Amino acid sequence: MTDHREMAVVRWPGRTPPSDDGLAALLADYHLRTEAEKGVPVSDVAGLPARYRAEIAEPRTAFADAVVLVALLGDVAVGCLVVTSVPAQGQSEIKRLWTDPGFRGRGIASALLDAALAHAAENGMGAVRLSVWEWRTGAIALYERFGFAVTRPWDERDRLVCMRHAASPLRDARRTVLPR
Repeated sequence: MTDHREMAVVRWPGRTPPSDDGLAALLADYHLRTEAEKGVPVSDVAGLPARYRAEIAEPRTAFADAVVLVALLGDVAVGCLVVTSVPAQGQSEIKRLWTDPGFRGRGIASALLDAALAHAAENGMGAVRLSVWEWRTGAIALYERFGFAVTRPWDERDRLVCMRHAASPLRDARRTVLPR
């Protein structure tokens, strides 16, 4: 387990990670792995759907209305998570939670989830939702440990599990402090 004092979770807008390249690499890994798991392996980013290529090429544009959390060990981006708002429904949505496979098992995803839930609470979101592929059992178990529960789907894609976390006051013991 990583000592969380060694890891920084930064968000933008706000404090900018040292390089967007690290975020782009994490997003590329996420999308390439996901497509392979769906049975549609592509050899490189050029083979991804256009919307995924856009996220990788220009994350600041793709996520302009979102908060992007990046976990850093030193200056190395080792994990990411995107928090979007669903204004009409008064909730946030977590997307693109990804930890570099070489750094898994160190609490990085947990720190990112803590930060995302704290952000949602700080911004008065009524709930946080996410979707995850059913074969990502480790991710589902992590989400359940954080209080997410399977809910009625809002996305009808086959094998996609929709989960929701009811709003709660700011988390205390595990809360990650983010620079503004």
